[in-house]
Amino acid sequence: MENSEETSWTSKSETCTEPLSHCCSACDSREPHIPGKAFRKPKTRSMSTSAVPSCAEFRRTQSLHGPSPVTTFGPKACMLKNPKAVMHIQDPASQRLTWNKPPKSVLVIKKIQDVSLLQPFKELCIFLTEQKKMIVYVERKVLEDPAIANDESFVAVKKNFCTFREDFDDISNRVDFIICLGGDGTLLYASSLFQESVPPVMAFHLGSLGFLTPFNFDTYQSQVTQVIEGNAAIILRSRLKVKVVKDNREKSKTKEKNLIITNGDAESSRKTMQYQVLNEVVVDRGPSSYLSNVDLFLDGHLITTVQGDGVIVSTPTGSTAYAVAAGASMIHPNVPAILITPICPHSLSFRPIVVPAGVELKITLSREARNNAWVSFDGRKRQEIGHGDSITITTSCFPVPSICFRDPVNDWFESLAQCLHWNVRKKQRHLSSEEEEEF
Repeated sequence: MENSEETSWTSKSETCTEPLSHCCSACDSREPHIPGKAFRKPKTRSMSTSAVPSCAEFRRTQSLHGPSPVTTFGPKACMLKNPKAVMHIQDPASQRLTWNKPPKSVLVIKKIQDVSLLQPFKELCIFLTEQKKMIVYVERKVLEDPAIANDESFVAVKKNFCTFREDFDDISNRVDFIICLGGDGTLLYASSLFQESVPPVMAFHLGSLGFLTPFNFDTYQSQVTQVIEGNAAIILRSRLKVKVVKDNREKSKTKEKNLIITNGDAESSRKTMQYQVLNEVVVDRGPSSYLSNVDLFLDGHLITTVQGDGVIVSTPTGSTAYAVAAGASMIHPNVPAILITPICPHSLSFRPIVVPAGVELKITLSREARNNAWVSFDGRKRQEIGHGDSITITTSCFPVPSICFRDPVNDWFESLAQCLHWNVRKKQRHLSSEEEEEF
């Protein structure tokens, strides 16, 4: 989110709130060319508020919408400053974690009802509280596990915990960083707890797949110490901001998280729910035997109607999840993009596509649809979508800073090889001299 060599995660600054600038400063400051006089080197600016001293200093792109940090092109052309930029592409080597102040609190997320994680959880909590003197936050339902609640040797450590309940307690301004114990689902769950700025996440591979959990628990003490000291690389995993607007055709007695009741005569019968999604938004046909029939809009324009089992709208992080199973390409998390992948489309030419991260997608039920659709967010909060409802999807201003084991590039390719066995095949043997003569 910043152009500096190191990235701080203690503030909630957003680039999407910049005031609109109708022209770049280079246009106003450039002098007219006089024959015989050398051109003055034009000033260049990135899409952020800070000035860019020289375009030669950037090895990779800095803005959301273009392959260059330069916003001036030739002697007179320039690009308008973007007031809605939500992220910047950085050189992966410069994505390093730093702290404005030493971290004092940590949220430990453990996979529920997994006996194999009890001992690692206890060891980690004792290490954090006794050796690192950290304030440890733990979800209350984790401590209600009988194996932990009945452990007398763990009573003294539990007294130092700060507990919270999902959907009831707000810990967004209390936690400095997060440690996940489990599989990829623990990282997705950590993301769902923070609807705005997310603390850095350190995920240990103690689950089944482990594509998003690069750390091995065998050496957790040294690895956690390095993170506390600020010696770690991070990868920014973009999220999707999803807004679901529904008609109140039936008054529901259940309370939805992030429910916003709109005011006004025209909107009095509608309610809005908002979610932050790390992997994907899935719209499917649910229990119906008919094909789903939904309209897909991009920046207000109808681009296609999806007829099939459904459609997946995913982040680059989610490209290696449900999307790749449905035939999509795998995209590195540093790429600012949104993937649109049909699920079993009733068309041979309907291929997955990748659109810029800055666009706004909207999904509604088609008028000709024979049945309602269903939507889920990272596999949770599943709900029915009918006529008059809409799903709006944009790139969120709040990514998930995931701490790397090595660096953003090597960790990703290591996960492709270890978890998905990408391009694994038997090696072709070389030809002997006699075989070469035959050819």
